[in-house]
Order: sequence, then C-alpha cells, then structure tokens
Amino acid sequence: MGILRVENLHKSFGIETLFTNVSFELDRGDTIGLIGANGTGKTTLMRCLLGLEAVDGGRVAVPIGENIGYVQQDSTLHQGTLYEELCSAYTDILVCQDKMHELEQAIAVEKEESLLDGLMKEYAKVVDKFERGGGYEYENNIRRVAFGLGFTTEDFSRKIETFSGGQKTRICLARALIRQPDFLFLDEPTNHLDIGMVEWLEEFLIGYPGGVLIISHDRYFLDKVVNRIIELENKALTAYKGNYTSYMQQKAENMAALENAYEKQQDHIAKTEAYIRMYKAGIKSKQARGREKQLQRLERIVQPANIARFDFFGFNPPSECAERVAELEEASAAYGERKIFEKVSLLIRKGDGVALVGPNGAGKTTLLKLLTGELTPVGGRVKLGSRVKIGYFSQEHEGLNGKNRIVDEIMQEYGFSEERARHYLGAFLFRGDDVFKIVGELSGGEKSRLAMLKLMLTGANFLILDEPTNHLDIPAKEAVEEAILSFPGTFLTVSHDRYFLDKVANCMVELADGKLEEYAGNYSYYREKKLIQQKEAATAQVVVAKQESIVKKSGRPRQRQTDQAKSLKNQQKLEGEIAMLELEIKTLEHRLNDPASHEDQNASQQLADEYSKAQTALAEKYDAWVEMTEE
Repeated sequence: MGILRVENLHKSFGIETLFTNVSFELDRGDTIGLIGANGTGKTTLMRCLLGLEAVDGGRVAVPIGENIGYVQQDSTLHQGTLYEELCSAYTDILVCQDKMHELEQAIAVEKEESLLDGLMKEYAKVVDKFERGGGYEYENNIRRVAFGLGFTTEDFSRKIETFSGGQKTRICLARALIRQPDFLFLDEPTNHLDIGMVEWLEEFLIGYPGGVLIISHDRYFLDKVVNRIIELENKALTAYKGNYTSYMQQKAENMAALENAYEKQQDHIAKTEAYIRMYKAGIKSKQARGREKQLQRLERIVQPANIARFDFFGFNPPSECAERVAELEEASAAYGERKIFEKVSLLIRKGDGVALVGPNGAGKTTLLKLLTGELTPVGGRVKLGSRVKIGYFSQEHEGLNGKNRIVDEIMQEYGFSEERARHYLGAFLFRGDDVFKIVGELSGGEKSRLAMLKLMLTGANFLILDEPTNHLDIPAKEAVEEAILSFPGTFLTVSHDRYFLDKVANCMVELADGKLEEYAGNYSYYREKKLIQQKEAATAQVVVAKQESIVKKSGRPRQRQTDQAKSLKNQQKLEGEIAMLELEIKTLEHRLNDPASHEDQNASQQLADEYSKAQTALAEKYDAWVEMTEE
C-alpha cells in the first residue's frame, strides 16, 4: 500500500478563502483526526480529497489501484433489505460469484478439450479475483460488522425504509467498514451510536490495517484511536503528533510561546517607535529613518485569540434547597403495554453531578421526564425536595422563539440591556454580528448553546440535561463544560459524550435491563469497575466449566473437588473486590487532594470518613485473601 499525499490544497467560495496551502500525508497504520470549529471547512476538505469538490489549487495523489471508503453524515441508501444493502459493498465479488457458477455449469457440459481448457483458465482467473476480494469471508464479515453496530439476524430481512435516521447512519458505517478499504474516511462516525457501539468501533479502528482520516468532535474517541491530529483553523492546517490529549498539551505550549513572542515583539515595537519619535528630526534622524524602514518590513505576530472562559459571576444565583434534591422510590415506567423499567430507586443529593448512562432504548430520557413531571410513573413515586427548582434542557429546545434575534431572545426574557445580553452570549461563543441572527435559522449546535445559556439564567438549582453536547463542535462543548463546572447547584445529565462525563460528573448511574446501578466517580472510574465486573463474570464461568469438567471426568461429584472449585471462585471474587476498593481509594485520594472538597467542613469530614472506611475494608480484604491462599 502506498501513501496518500495532499499537496498545497486551496479552496475558495467566491471571494472567501476557506483554506489554503493544506498539505499532509496518510500512510498505512495512520489514524488521523481532523478537527476544527464548525464552519472552518473540514467536510469540504474531505470532499476535496475524494474528488467530490473541485479545488482551486494543489493536488491529491492516491496510489494507483487503491480505494477509499467514505462515510458522510448524510449518506444515501438503496431500496431493499438491510442484508441486500450490506451485500452491495461486495457488488464486484457477487458478480464474480455469479460468473463462477456460470462457468461451473459450462465446464460440466463442455466436451471439447480446447474449449474446456479455455473455460478452466477463465474460471481460475475469476476464482483468484473472488478470493483476493474476500469472497469466501464476505458473509462472515457482514455479520461481524453488523452485529458489532447493534443489528440482529432479524434485522437483515427488514426493509431499509423501516429503520430510523440513526440506524440508517449505522447502516452506512457498516457498509463502509465491511470491505476494509485501503483508506477510510469517516465524517462524524460516532453520531447516533451509543457508548457500547462506539467502543466496538474504537476496537475495530485500533487494529485497522489501512489509513484512516476521521472528522470528529468526540474527544474521548479521538484519544482512543488517533495517532495524529490535524487542526483546520484560520484557513490553515496545523499538524500535531499523538492523540487529542497530546494535541491539547502541545497547543497550550505553542499558545504560551506565541503569547510570549507577541509580548516581546510589542515591547520591541514600542521602544523602536519611541526612538523614532525622539530622533526623527534630530542629529540621529538617519538612524531613526533606518529603524522606521525596519519596522515597516517587520512581520507582525498576530496576538493569540483569547479563549472564552465561563464565569458564573453575574448570573442569577440558584436558591438554596433541601439536601435530598430528587428521589425515585420503586418507580416504574411504561408506554401502553410496553414496560420501560420497573421498581427502580435513585437518590440525588444537593451538589451532586450525576450522569445517567446505558444503551439506547433503556429508558434514560423516560427517567428524566419522570423527574420533570412530564411523565407519571405507573408504579412507585417521584419526590422532589423542598425549594427545588428544575431547569430542563431537552434535545428539541422547545423554549426558543424562532422569530426572535438571538440578542432579543435574551433581552426580552430577562430584561437585560444589550450590553449585558452580549456579555452572557459571548461566554457561549455568540460574538459580533452573530447575536443578530434569527433563532429559527440557527444550526442545531447554535440552538443548543442558546438553550443552555437560557437555562443558566433561570436561577434553577437542579438542572436536568438531555444530551447537552449534541451537535456541538469542540469549542462549544468546552464552553458548556465550563458553564456546568461553574454551576453551584445540582445536575443530572444523559450523555454519550465520555470526555464530557469524565470532566463534569462525580457519580455515574447505569440504567440497563430495567435496573439502576450507581458508581461513585466519573466515567473512567465507572468504566474500570465495569471491566472488573466483566472479568469476574468471565472468571466465574471458567470456574464453573472446570468444575463441570472435573465432575464429568470423575463420573460422580467429589466433595474435595467441589470444595476446591468453591475456594478458587471465592478467592477470585475477593481479588476483584480488592481491585475495586483500590480504585475507590484512588478516587477518594484525588478528591481529598482537591481544595474544593474542603470548603464545606461537613462534606470534608464525610470524605475523610469514607476514606478511612475504605482503607479499613481493604486491610480486612487483604487479611482474608492471605488466609485463603495459605489454606
């Protein structure tokens, strides 16, 4: 496989330059993340690489004979069933298969030796093409990818038009992944995928043999799969080695160096201009004119753009409320005859940042609607604490007036001056003439930012957030994260954005198979605990299998063998409990080292007590483990 080379690409729309002098290479084993704010031209650049958009300069060199698979955000599908759609990725192979059958029938009846020899040679060529194209594995590949992306055997016979928009996006992704092209271009591939499917895609891409170029705003995903980042910003492309976190570190260092260079140059310019003013008409006028010419030729460093940081100061502070903010007590939910979940209980305390996760269709949005009162439980009850005021962020943004200008939406609802409204809008990246856009004409991401700002201005002390970072680019996600981190109240969020959950949540609640399970930590902590649980379950299965094998070989159960199997199972269970306690202690140590944890004396004492109990429990578990291994 060769290298895909991009050399000095330039693209304009009318007099507006979108990007210029874009150059990079994509090689086997490379996985590159293409990032940048919405509107910078990422999708246009990808389409230029594919030849779907004409460029105004430069060239794209794709190695001869090598192919590119492309998954765009709004791909088109054929008519027919899911299986037929996925088989369309193997159109050339299916043609070969039909030709093989045709030749087999001709060979079976041909008597003339010379003609038979020609048929056999032609058959050998077709078989070779069929094999090289993965003909013998194509059905297995289709099933492997389809199942990984959440489809079932029953789905194969369904008509394409019966699938939802999100499912159709997954179908397009599956169709592209099946053939494993030499180069794979993906435009927002994690949209419409739940966390389990995204993790499957991550594992698929980590071992991908070809070159991969990904446009994505999913920072956790970029951290897992890419080894390079290219950022499209200010009409230019800048390359960084490593994953997203590494890019952030490098960019921060570059920004600091640029800021330092800018300040030094400004100091030099100021001193030079002072010299010119002082000596321009005097005895040193010649030297002054020389310095003036030097200053005119000086290439000026552009001051780095200030990144907006969210400040809660000046927003309506939320009122105090009860310690027990919201409770579900044995709550059940259903739509008609279909049960969503049954007898689930949850307590949300004041100051908690709770993230609700689980597979699509588990009932996460339903649970949010129970808390907001939009739905009534069919069993159990929902209870809100005293003086709790809910602010609800929905994916539909019903609270926005589509006829208003952005600035009017804030001024009219909250009685602000234009200056004050602009101040708040700036924190959510609405600057300059952006504030005069009509709300109804905004993009999904712009509406999300505006809805989040309005939510922050309501004075609510309990925020319920349904996918607050959907449709947002990375700068907008960071603005929302800053807002939530600055919020002094309580919040519950549903989100598939793992980077966001890592940053803002201190408690994870998983809703799966109609049950709720709590984890005291952020997403990474929750994920580690889940992996431990999965290993424990796998180990238990191995133990049971070994025990059954022992019994089967002996012909009759032996008490000693049974006892040994039980002892081994108990020991492995204990090791899992020790690992989870160690993770819990690590999280508590992190919280103890955070000065913010000690602002409230009661909370600080409670944290210290939890740490002490966890240490004691760990010591007891270790003693039990030592005793068990000695036995």
